[in-house]
Amino acid sequence: MEHERKKVLVGMSGGIDSSAVCLMLLDEGYEVVGVTMRVWDLPRQFADTGQEYPDFIQDARTLAARLGIAHYVADERTAFKDIVVRNFVDEYLAGRTPNPCVMCNPAFKFRVLAEWADKLGCDYIATGHYVRVKEESGRYGLYCGVDGKKDQSYFLWRLGQKELSRTLFPLGGMTKEYIKSYVLERGFKEKVEKKESMEVCFIPGDYRDFLREMIPGLDEQVAGGFFVDRIGRKIGQHKGFPFYTIGQRKGLEIALGKPAYVIKINAVKNTIRLGDAEELLTREMLVEHPEFENRERYADRTISVRIRYRSTPLPARIQPLDDGNLKVIFEKDASAITPGQSAVFYDGDRVIGGGIIADQRALKRYQTPKEA
Repeated sequence: MEHERKKVLVGMSGGIDSSAVCLMLLDEGYEVVGVTMRVWDLPRQFADTGQEYPDFIQDARTLAARLGIAHYVADERTAFKDIVVRNFVDEYLAGRTPNPCVMCNPAFKFRVLAEWADKLGCDYIATGHYVRVKEESGRYGLYCGVDGKKDQSYFLWRLGQKELSRTLFPLGGMTKEYIKSYVLERGFKEKVEKKESMEVCFIPGDYRDFLREMIPGLDEQVAGGFFVDRIGRKIGQHKGFPFYTIGQRKGLEIALGKPAYVIKINAVKNTIRLGDAEELLTREMLVEHPEFENRERYADRTISVRIRYRSTPLPARIQPLDDGNLKVIFEKDASAITPGQSAVFYDGDRVIGGGIIADQRALKRYQTPKEA
């Protein structure tokens, strides 16, 4: 394989996927340099007392030494707390349910990688995400990874042309099973056997405990709120609005004689509206701050939209609104539309845009007098 430019910076997490990326790029003749970000230390990441670096950094270092490539540590703990963690906490305090990975990728992770790539003279950056990039008529399109169970396009919808044109995603055209056999074949059995974390990288357990840790006295601040029914009647007390999410059924600690779900969260009044599963269904959704490559082109076409990671894409149409927001009209009922989560739009397996799901009560602003 011929490369006009050969030096690539790999974001190394110490796990199997980024390790496979290093191996593949070396096989293809690239000069590989590794960088591992230190963003948030968790006690479980330190196997020995007195250990200077978390386990995953030591794992990445060990791999780099074994492969004979340079390795650097980017200590971004302060910036990560100020940007990603602050946003996460603020969103919950506003009654929304954030997706920190969507926020982190463009605003933090890929920005840091690009800065290090510039500093080290690397032409490309590479990560272990299961997505594909294709160049089409001078523009770069983001596509789902071929392994449907591992596809991570939902998290990367905010990456622009600047990032996509410079990033290699070697795993996008492969399945996880192939990656495991490839890494095993290369003699890295420990990478295959290592348990992978599916959690948010800075939350060791329940996000509620994390919020309490970040905001001393939070329980007292949000105590005294009420569960209400459809007509606003108080039907019990809850523990505080940030501790609930739309569609939640378990852990409500209220007996109504039938299954109850969180339908709406009102951060101003500290109320949680409960109802049955049917009340979670809707045919419309409001999306704020959309980034869409060509919204007019898709305005009258059926496309598909994911409303949370791993959810089945739903057929829908978009209606651009005068203020720049989008109204999404589903072909069938969608359930548990959750403010703060991302809505990611697809044309087949190509990502064509995304936005942040808004409070659905705001849809009333856009109704004509006849609709209202």
